[in-house]
Amino acid sequence: MSIVADRLNRISPSQTIVISTRARALKAEGRDIVSLSAGEPDFPTPRNIADAAVKAIAAGQTRYTDVAGTPELRRAVAERFRLDSGLDYTLEEVIVSTGGKQVIYNAMMASLNPGDEAIIPAPCWVSYPDIVTLAEGVPVIVPCLRENDFRITAEQLEAAITPRTKWFFLNSPCNPTGVAYSAEDLRPLCDVLLRHPHVWIFTDDIYAKLAYDGFRPATFVEVEPRLRPRTLTMNGVSKAYAMTGWRIGFSGAPVELTKAMNKLQGQSTSNPCSIAQAAAVEALTGPQDFIQTMVATYQDRRDLVVSMINQARGLQCATPQGAFYVFPNIEACLGRTSPGGKTLTTDEDFVTALLEEEGVAAVHGSAFMYPGYMRISYATDTDSLRDACTRIQRFCAGIV
Repeated sequence: MSIVADRLNRISPSQTIVISTRARALKAEGRDIVSLSAGEPDFPTPRNIADAAVKAIAAGQTRYTDVAGTPELRRAVAERFRLDSGLDYTLEEVIVSTGGKQVIYNAMMASLNPGDEAIIPAPCWVSYPDIVTLAEGVPVIVPCLRENDFRITAEQLEAAITPRTKWFFLNSPCNPTGVAYSAEDLRPLCDVLLRHPHVWIFTDDIYAKLAYDGFRPATFVEVEPRLRPRTLTMNGVSKAYAMTGWRIGFSGAPVELTKAMNKLQGQSTSNPCSIAQAAAVEALTGPQDFIQTMVATYQDRRDLVVSMINQARGLQCATPQGAFYVFPNIEACLGRTSPGGKTLTTDEDFVTALLEEEGVAAVHGSAFMYPGYMRISYATDTDSLRDACTRIQRFCAGIV
């Protein structure tokens, strides 16, 4: 009898972590590796935020807090929701967790019964389907057409809803495509959801502050307040405040669901790190100008990467509206042979050969439920991006 539970055999390791781990291992062996696989800002956490953590330690804020987070942080979260999107959440409706991923895990484990369905537009973040599966739900993957800029249509959403549908996920701006939804884009989806009152909405807004060219992503409750009683709005400090390692995510949702998530969290991790919570209060309530400086840098990097990738033979790359990823099409390179002699049957073959032969780490599109593509993160310095894109161009030029 195996010690490993059967439920773990139904999920896979995070492919983004797998690729990043392989890149680090090659680098440790002395290989010249440029990793564009991790979804992590290369900026340091702003000084005022780090100082707040040091002050918290000096003040003895090193003990357990409320499971759902300190009142100070939950107030800051509620105020940030109000300022950023006009959303009005009470403290009872806010929970703080150990990163955004725990928010998703808590929500699914607290709400899904065996066989309940969750609609997930693809391309999608790698963890959504596995978390749903681990909670004994059924991920319903809806492939979004490239011709529609990878956005799900109202018709697709309507067709995917069944009596077993419990959740509809939407990540805007999206990991891995960078595609974002405006209020005009969300309106038809809201109309569908109003016709199906048994469907809850999970809106992942973790990249909402990282948008370019003056674009402002919208969120569901902002567009349609009537959906508030069945919407969970998730965000966190990891991407917009360069705080990935601090592990602070949060959500606003109806009291019944938030209490259920709090109950689950109380029997798993309990409260998030007290020091990280103090830092997050400063992040959410302190100066916000750092974000626009970071966004301007990301936009310049985006433009560089899109331009250089589109100059690579066989690749086609759209310009994303947000996040810090591009998602180029590599289908013209498949069914051929890499410069090093590897047969490129799949997108995973492509990124593996790219890593082994040119030392560039990217993530294959199949990891995001969308084969024939790869994801590149431009959350790294400009010189490294230019070097990596030059290597990608060389790799593609040598494919026969």
